[in-house]
Amino acid sequence: MSTSSINRFLKSTITAFVVSLFLLLASSPLQAQDLDVPYVPTPDNVVQKMLEVTDVKPSDYVIDLGSGDGRIVIAAAERGANGHGIDLDPERIEEARQNAQDAGVDDQILFIEGNLFETDFSEASVITMYLLPSVNKKLRPELLDRLQPGTRIVSHSFDMGDWKADKKLTIESEGSSRSHDIYYWVIPAKVAGNWNFSADGKDFEINLTQRYQEITASLTDQNGTTYKTEQQLLRGDRITIKASNGNQFYIFSGRVEGDQIHGSMQHHNANEKTFSPWTATRE
Repeated sequence: MSTSSINRFLKSTITAFVVSLFLLLASSPLQAQDLDVPYVPTPDNVVQKMLEVTDVKPSDYVIDLGSGDGRIVIAAAERGANGHGIDLDPERIEEARQNAQDAGVDDQILFIEGNLFETDFSEASVITMYLLPSVNKKLRPELLDRLQPGTRIVSHSFDMGDWKADKKLTIESEGSSRSHDIYYWVIPAKVAGNWNFSADGKDFEINLTQRYQEITASLTDQNGTTYKTEQQLLRGDRITIKASNGNQFYIFSGRVEGDQIHGSMQHHNANEKTFSPWTATRE
């Protein structure tokens, strides 16, 4: 066979191979570009610290978004919790299911092949993640809108933009000098608006502005008297506001339940301290 014939043969063979490979990839139900997050396993000591910071207990339901080989959900199950993992890659799902069987916890957990943005994770008490910053930011409004106040979230390596973490830890992985950041949040109740209540024979109004878990409170009474707010805290569905005017000092503490807050009020003045039930209603 001449050199030109060999070249033509090689060229046609290579072309046929490339075309076949393209057709195979195009017809595949899962293409590489569809995997938003490359799989990188979380070191075991980082996994344990993530579960420790979220205080995972047997009563929890843990959902891992982008669960990979399943190690985080499996570790949660070994603490007695139930839950499931979600991943777009069918190979990782099969690997996770086998790992769960090998760990003897497959009766507590399961793994679902699916898109994070098309999956219901609203019943989780704990969400774990090791995604990319862009995916975290895209998920942020979904987490805030769909999860119940008090749900705990932990992310390996990446934050969620301007949603400041309630806690951040940095640890080193076992056997290496590489450090790993862990970010922790608690889903806050939605409290923005005007809230009205009565106490000590007066009507009060609290105006609350909110940015994630950070709130600012403005308290006035029916006479137009403004009280200095010395503390305003929101953690999950628990809220505490401390306010004063002269020798009048109030502590309002309660649980947010939709458009009502139920809790207790302390009133301190120069002569006495009183304690009474407190209910505020949003306009």
